[in-house]
Amino acid sequence: MLQVGHIEAGSRHDLHVGLSPDAPDESALQEDPQGAFGYCHSYETASRYDGPGLRVVLFTSGCLLRCAYCHNPDTWHLKDGTYIAAQEVIDRLAKFAHALRALDGGLTISGGEPMVQLAFTRRILAGAKQLGLHTAIETSGFLGDRVDDRYLSVLDLVLLDIKSSNPETYRSVTGRDLAPTLRFAERLASIGKPVWVRFTLVPGLTDDPANVDGIARFVGPMKNVEWVEVQPFHQLGAFKWKAMNLDYKLAHTQAPDPDLIERVLEQFRAAGCRAR
Repeated sequence: MLQVGHIEAGSRHDLHVGLSPDAPDESALQEDPQGAFGYCHSYETASRYDGPGLRVVLFTSGCLLRCAYCHNPDTWHLKDGTYIAAQEVIDRLAKFAHALRALDGGLTISGGEPMVQLAFTRRILAGAKQLGLHTAIETSGFLGDRVDDRYLSVLDLVLLDIKSSNPETYRSVTGRDLAPTLRFAERLASIGKPVWVRFTLVPGLTDDPANVDGIARFVGPMKNVEWVEVQPFHQLGAFKWKAMNLDYKLAHTQAPDPDLIERVLEQFRAAGCRAR
């Protein structure tokens, strides 16, 4: 029987391993449709990076991608998260709700991948909406075909990671196919759901001008895309790969220099995107 735990404020940079050893594999999870319980890594209470205003960010466990540059590989597996009640998250969120509303913020659910636990994350997002909070998720969009209109109805913003425009590069970077992400992006555009596109710039991996142009040309015509955010590669998660005995192939990759970052930003702007 799964033991229900409690989640404390922490950081996305904390290492959490083996907290729920009896959890199912993330690819085989059969959720309770009510979403009363789920697996989480941690939460932060004062982010200005993951959506508008001041935000609480909840990091869920479980992801089907294996990104070569992932800085949170301890969110890949449900077994490494804490099994908690959705109502505990909502109750904890209520304590911050007044301040979040005053500072034009809200709740962002990240991961891992929020769509691995659709019922659980939808319940929390619905609770946040009842508190009058702006809601967002950060997602690769790979599981977007699973998402119904009911889920989208409690979302104000999607932070959509488009990691490459080249299918071969995308598979090399993530181990998965690109097409589901593009389908989800097109669906969001068709309904006018606000989106911030996020692109991780990794020298020697995702920085090819043609790769960037492909994303820019895809995103540029989408009126619902409010921002394209270029995220420079960093090594803040390297210690997790080492601690978990994972093969980290980017150990010697440097962060992009300012000239490369500016080149990529200008490529997006040239395609009509608001980029930063």
